[in-house]
Amino acid sequence: QVQLAESGGGLVQPGGSLRLSCAASGSFFSITAMGWYRQTPGNSRELVATISSGGSTNYADSVKGRFTISRDTAKNTVYLQMNSPKPEDTAVYYCYGRIVIVTGYYDYWGQGTQVTVSS
Repeated sequence: QVQLAESGGGLVQPGGSLRLSCAASGSFFSITAMGWYRQTPGNSRELVATISSGGSTNYADSVKGRFTISRDTAKNTVYLQMNSPKPEDTAVYYCYGRIVIVTGYYDYWGQGTQVTVSS
């Protein structure tokens, strides 16, 4: 069984910094892509950033220049460095992974971690 476990959420002041981590565990062959999405009450889950197995990245316009996604392939871990967060970045952040197992590739999600940006 594949699991994604997030860590690093919490309260951060506007203009500060915070780093989220997400580690994949379980039995799988490979991870083709990982990323972060976020959701606020009453809204759909939205993309924050993704990174491919080759290192190509994609960001939401709202976080470009402030957030950086990276991954440690050896540790099956993806990170989101959040610099200069704004109150509107407050949300539950979900880790995402497209993971290859014996029967094919599937999308997996973490349980979510709350990020609150407030002074």
